[in-house]
Amino acid sequence: MTEHVVIVEHDALSDSQSAALRDLFDREYRAEHGAWNPDRPYGYSPADVHTVIFHGAIAVAHVGFQRRVIRVGEREVAVAGTGGVLVHPEWRSDGVGSRVMAHAQQVMRDDDRVDFGYLGCREEVASFYERTGWSRVDAVERHVSMSDASETVTSSAGPIFVFASTSGAGADPWPQGDIDLRGTPW
Repeated sequence: MTEHVVIVEHDALSDSQSAALRDLFDREYRAEHGAWNPDRPYGYSPADVHTVIFHGAIAVAHVGFQRRVIRVGEREVAVAGTGGVLVHPEWRSDGVGSRVMAHAQQVMRDDDRVDFGYLGCREEVASFYERTGWSRVDAVERHVSMSDASETVTSSAGPIFVFASTSGAGADPWPQGDIDLRGTPW
């Protein structure tokens, strides 16, 4: 089977693409978290853009991101809140995760509405993000609770990573300060 990359806005996902993503996510998370809902995946914010690597009709890797303006310290920052980073178990250790991430990062670079990629993750997967060009930032993060929209969660426990979507002399560095995601995390 040949590998092909699909980059698609969430609202333009075909039925077959949605079904392939559902298979990928349900294989990994259904037993613990229930069925995948593309509009509210496990309580996280949904993606605006899906970057997917397919082998034939099988989705083997995915990175999603949602465009959002967040607050960092005193600044408004346009981010691609990144989530749904997942590789099919049979394709792990084959470099497909790095390839799908590189494609997603290129989409972020090409999107003039995005200044930085942004994600939170578990410590055990942090080295993957470091290897693929993400930089760790130390900050307190505030976001809407995934289980109760009337509650705010504040945390400094998990790793936070950013990816500058612009580069060169004119690129602004990630600002200092606490982070308000202004919504649920990705």
